[in-house]
Amino acid sequence: MTEQKVNSSSTPKPYHSELSAFWWLKHRYYLLYMLREATVLPLLFFLGCLMYGLYSLSQSEQHWLGFVAFMQQGWVIALNLLAFVASLFHAKTFFELFPRVMPLAPAALMIAGQWLATLGVATVLFLMLGAG
Repeated sequence: MTEQKVNSSSTPKPYHSELSAFWWLKHRYYLLYMLREATVLPLLFFLGCLMYGLYSLSQSEQHWLGFVAFMQQGWVIALNLLAFVASLFHAKTFFELFPRVMPLAPAALMIAGQWLATLGVATVLFLMLGAG
């Protein structure tokens, strides 16, 4: 077997992106897309609170009271409000994209129907949980 000489001029050069890490800040469409994707972060906090609450509920009254005290802290309330706003933004963008993917009816009608369904489910849950 003979060794083949590797021609150094034919080896591929590594790819170097010319875009900065913040290229998406310059385009409104991409900024909104990144904001939509970032809505998962406050929702993860909300889910963590929910799981902590369920765990506390399954333990003892002392654990539950500790959870309630934790949830009453200002920064926890603020993050949960942020999660609520993030979920509304995510729902808005999803509802606006859905008619483009499945154009079953006029877009305005589909978007209004999705918001009405969301409000209906929220109302039923609100009443079922005795908050009404």
